Amino acid sequence: MTGWGIEGFSGMRGACGLSHNTASRGRLATGAARSPAAFAIASMPDFHPLSPPSYQPSCELCREAGGVLVFQSAQWRVIRAEDAAFPAFYRVVWRAHVAEWSDLALAEQASLMGAVGAVERVLRDALAPTKINLASLGNVVPHLHWHVIARFDWDSRFPAPVWAAPAREVAPAPAARLRTPLPELDTRVARAVAALAPAA
Repeated sequence: MTGWGIEGFSGMRGACGLSHNTASRGRLATGAARSPAAFAIASMPDFHPLSPPSYQPSCELCREAGGVLVFQSAQWRVIRAEDAAFPAFYRVVWRAHVAEWSDLALAEQASLMGAVGAVERVLRDALAPTKINLASLGNVVPHLHWHVIARFDWDSRFPAPVWAAPAREVAPAPAARLRTPLPELDTRVARAVAALAPAA
């Protein structure tokens, strides 16, 4: 499993240096609890870390949710990074502390990639992005997770990676340009991944 991969982002510490406004880390996504159908099967209102040996106190992704908590299963969680430049930026984080993809058994890899695929499908359906970016890095925070990012030809760095220098100003604000509001998007993501695994 790999880590956050946001370490190179311009103007943000990112997930491998993990910043992205920690105010709501570990809090359930705003508006998500309004959908009982999604959350009877799905989400935790608060982030709950694992116990040792799966927990490493020095690891930020063991200690904190890593963003707005959208859903948490026994094996993985889905969060939304609070990044104004890229509002539809989700991460699927393996809950136990492992660094590399090959640390997982094949069944665990399938479970994690099933969640990644489910998040991608929701973003494509709800937002019709120009492209979806998938990445797993973890050079600074070596805790396995995948980035699932909806990209648009109008975003500040497109077609360059999200960690490149901005190429243009974006107005109105990126979140206002999304065709699905973030609370609804979070609920749709939670519903999709909840169909794959029971909540922890």
